[in-house]
Amino acid sequence: MNTIVPSILPKTLKQWLDSHEEFILLDIREAHEVSVSRLSDFNIPMAFCLSRQSEISRDVPVIIYCRSGARSSATVSALCSKHGFENLFSLEGGITAWAETFEPGMEIA
Repeated sequence: MNTIVPSILPKTLKQWLDSHEEFILLDIREAHEVSVSRLSDFNIPMAFCLSRQSEISRDVPVIIYCRSGARSSATVSALCSKHGFENLFSLEGGITAWAETFEPGMEIA
């Protein structure tokens, strides 16, 4: 049985940023990826998200992103199914889709 993972498009993230919506942006990429480019200073590598889930807010929406959306989708699925999170979203296409849409010159590792 496939589970539908809540997701958000880069254009919706941009709208939330522009309208100052209350949310948290969590980067789950590895340190070498984050050192090249990032959208947020909040970073918990995917391998540690389940063990550090207490650091992830349950009070406001959390948009989780990676390079392409695959890791963030898996992380959202795991946190929702194993830990009961309800306010998580995966950024569709990850930071790559963000860069293609809004920052074409952004370097991605």
